[in-house]
Amino acid sequence: MDSAEKQASPDSQEKDAVLQAHAENRAVSALAAAGPKWIVDARFDKKELTLWIARDGIIAAAAALKAAGYNFFSDVTCVDWSPNEPRFEVIYHLLSHGLKQRVRLAVRLDSLDPEVASMTAVWPSANFYEREIWDLFGVRFGGHPNLRRILMPDEWEGHPLRKDYPVEGYR
Repeated sequence: MDSAEKQASPDSQEKDAVLQAHAENRAVSALAAAGPKWIVDARFDKKELTLWIARDGIIAAAAALKAAGYNFFSDVTCVDWSPNEPRFEVIYHLLSHGLKQRVRLAVRLDSLDPEVASMTAVWPSANFYEREIWDLFGVRFGGHPNLRRILMPDEWEGHPLRKDYPVEGYR
């Protein structure tokens, strides 16, 4: 798909409309100033802003939001959209107490390379959340200080929250 087709797609139009409608939002303005190419999609639904960020820009985007006043890393979780590609979506929830605003950052990862940079350099509290996602989904976090199982025994085979994991486990 060339750039003209991409610009004409409904998703691109929706992203542009959301970013334009929420240009005064601190998260949108901070990311637009720091690296607008990082935002690959955007949605505003039920008074919640979600920004999909390019995998290689997630750390810089999080650092830009932290500098813009988002002072609380609430959590990070994962969704397995199997059999669709990209298969995984890693979702970060950030909060600004001073601005009374929340923002959700999401990164899409394909099944062949489910890896994203660890958020622990920006938000040390991401440590255990990332270990949980690694343990249950098998998504790797590059640069994580101690990426090892946290819920399942060390000898456990597989990642039990993947949709292709057998209901009764491997026997």
